[in-house]
Amino acid sequence: MEYISTRGGVGTIDFEGTLFSGFASDGGLFMPKHIPSLDRDTLRRWSSLSYPELVKELCSLFITADLIPRSTLSDLIDRAFSRFRHKDVVHISRLKDGLNVLELWHGVTYAFKDLSLSCTGQFLQYFLEKKQKHVTVVVGTSGDTGSSAIESVRGQKNMDIFVLLPKGLCTHIQELQMTTVIEDNIHVFAAHGNSDEIDVPIKELFADVDFARKHNLMSLNSVNWSRIMVQIAHHFYAYFQCAPSLDTTPLPVVEIVVPTGGGGNITAGCIAQKMGLPIRLVAVVNSNDIVHRTVQHGDFSLSESVKPTLASAMDIQEPYNVERVLWLLSGSNSRLVKTLMEQFRASKSLKLPEDLHRKLSETLRSCSASDEDIIGAMRHCWEENHYLLCPHSAVAAHYHYSHPDRTCLPQSFSCFPFPFSMPRCCLAPASAVKFQDALLRAGLVPQVPPEITALTVMETRSTPLQRGQDWAQVLREQIEAAAQRW
Repeated sequence: MEYISTRGGVGTIDFEGTLFSGFASDGGLFMPKHIPSLDRDTLRRWSSLSYPELVKELCSLFITADLIPRSTLSDLIDRAFSRFRHKDVVHISRLKDGLNVLELWHGVTYAFKDLSLSCTGQFLQYFLEKKQKHVTVVVGTSGDTGSSAIESVRGQKNMDIFVLLPKGLCTHIQELQMTTVIEDNIHVFAAHGNSDEIDVPIKELFADVDFARKHNLMSLNSVNWSRIMVQIAHHFYAYFQCAPSLDTTPLPVVEIVVPTGGGGNITAGCIAQKMGLPIRLVAVVNSNDIVHRTVQHGDFSLSESVKPTLASAMDIQEPYNVERVLWLLSGSNSRLVKTLMEQFRASKSLKLPEDLHRKLSETLRSCSASDEDIIGAMRHCWEENHYLLCPHSAVAAHYHYSHPDRTCLPQSFSCFPFPFSMPRCCLAPASAVKFQDALLRAGLVPQVPPEITALTVMETRSTPLQRGQDWAQVLREQIEAAAQRW
């Protein structure tokens, strides 16, 4: 399996190369040169697998055995999921009105990113120990990525991680999950800016090829292909849990509703589709609706500003993984993607070519939700099920409640023609326990576990990044200082 940049300016590299990379040196993102196709028999065989077993099967398609032997790969993935609270790692809750919620948040930080980052951390450690190498991880976070990334590498002697969080724009619990980790290799920066502003100095560091090479810079954002690879399993597991039968011809279609910020999960879904999984994808966003506008109108353009919302991890205006989706849908046309992305970088405005927009709108549906919609969905779900949704999961639930014509029906109704018999699964990226303010605003009572309560009395440590400072220069100096220990 070889990997290439979406912009075509970099030669092929293997999985290890993508793992230790951020953006490609031409500004693009790494993708497999070829997407494997799965036949009907494989899908039937996989339908009985557990979530960890699905992750192993999928990873083995993208990681060659000469890099990580299959038995070792299996051990690494088992180790990655050993700290998850649920015996199945992920869990599907089947609620009233056909609302199927796939809970992806049973990891250490109560967020879906624990799934991919715990695996990625194990892959990193495997190669680093093998080659006696040290890396510097640089991560920007809108809420959950930072804490999941920290947990995946904390205490590791051959990794330093530098995390930038938007001060005051993620929840208090999300911030504490990062600032209370006091380890020599953990460096947290509280930036007085939004998620998109945080990405600017990070991109600047990666664009400085000499600096990036000197310090072995890499990213654990969903820029990193390993994150996307593991997230493909979410869609396969959701499909197998919700498809009424795999004995029909053609195979049944399942609609998967994906809360979307940076676009990693929706990209994983597009790849799953490309592999032959019969799913219909819906990208749901909050008031920061660039993905929705792109799907509906081909308008990939920035709004005047990022709007703070209850679904704060999705308060993103530049969803960089859209580039991967456009590359897939353009038939791997790197020249076209490079032209489009350079136009967007220059003007922050892009109108998709008509043919590419048509393919996008055929591949994805989309929906946006206001804070009022989010609160309404949280209340609706609680009143019907006594089940608490986080505001991001509520964005998906809002789509479900506002599109009852596609509600999942009992199997006895499966003879009904499309679209009425199409099952639906909503991905739930985080636990409600992390969003107490949103719950209170919806008039609901937070259920806070002891390990979350304990964060409020723990020591914290972070470095402020003030407006007017050269954030990239501050990071350079801190990275240089950390390197002196090695």
